[in-house]
Amino acid sequence: MANTKTHTLEKHLGQIPGSVIYTGKKKSQKLFIETFDYNKEQCAEKELTSVQESFEFKLTDSITWVNLNGLNHVNEIEKLGAHYGLHPLVLEDIVNISQRPKIDEYENYIFVVLKMLYYDENEAIVSEQVSFILGESYVLSFQESEGDVFNSVRDRIRHAKGRIRNMKSDYLLYTLIDAIVDHYFSVIEILGDKIEDFETAIFSGDIDDDVSQKIQNLKREILRVRRAIFPLREVINRIEKNENKLIQKRTITYYRDIYDHLIQVSENIDIYREMIWSLMDMYMTTISNKMNEVMKVLTIMASIFIPLTFIAGIYGMNFEYIPELHYKYSYFILWGVMIVLFVAMLFYFKRKKWL
Repeated sequence: MANTKTHTLEKHLGQIPGSVIYTGKKKSQKLFIETFDYNKEQCAEKELTSVQESFEFKLTDSITWVNLNGLNHVNEIEKLGAHYGLHPLVLEDIVNISQRPKIDEYENYIFVVLKMLYYDENEAIVSEQVSFILGESYVLSFQESEGDVFNSVRDRIRHAKGRIRNMKSDYLLYTLIDAIVDHYFSVIEILGDKIEDFETAIFSGDIDDDVSQKIQNLKREILRVRRAIFPLREVINRIEKNENKLIQKRTITYYRDIYDHLIQVSENIDIYREMIWSLMDMYMTTISNKMNEVMKVLTIMASIFIPLTFIAGIYGMNFEYIPELHYKYSYFILWGVMIVLFVAMLFYFKRKKWL
């Protein structure tokens, strides 16, 4: 596994800055482009077959959202970038899916990268990079594949719910980021349920042999979520303090609300990290307690049989002149002494609460 990762990294080392090279694994993903062009009175929704069809929306007075799925289609992304005047370094970052969440400001647009998190059908956490270009009257979004958390935004645009159709493109960017951040709560809630299930299983003693591996996997999930969320706080903070003409003052309040949500999610992540470390300690303590119980039983059994073995050893020696050797009832007396010792030691251990 490590060799594969190293080979993938080496393949992109030494490239010229601004080289648009897709670094993901979804090489066969189909290109899918959707657009929403809207204003207060109307909304036009289209599915496009090529990026050229989206060029017409740049010059309209309405607000346009162009959502491109399929980062492996580098040529189409370069065409879109050339039309909207995107810097080559921006295009490079769009198709490089290992980018850290960040924000870059340019003369006519703002570039934002963040991570979209969700659980797939196998209950495995998926982290997908989403890039946004905020222009004066448009927002471009780039995703690696179809499937996202923006259905609520689409519904608000279609049916003019809320204030989205009355606001500028900066508010559209807010709603898209807000949808991603809101979904973080769903991911965190599932993580919390998993942790609680592990706690219940460990406390009840109903644990599998591979529970330590499952806890390690849970730690990796927490780390993936943390790497996606913590840098985003800096991104939103910069937007809050931004004086760029593309971000209106009345929209800053909404971005501040996103920042508050991120603080809440971050606090939950820190709590869950501590809980996961505690889970491992609890598991090790449970294993140790079980081992101690086994050792206690074995020790008690050994302690009971030590005097009995001593007596049996004495009378099992091959000396000729053992006083009780020829006594008629020696065998039964010896058994009686052993039984009395056995019962007395059990009573003693019980009184000491060792049993």
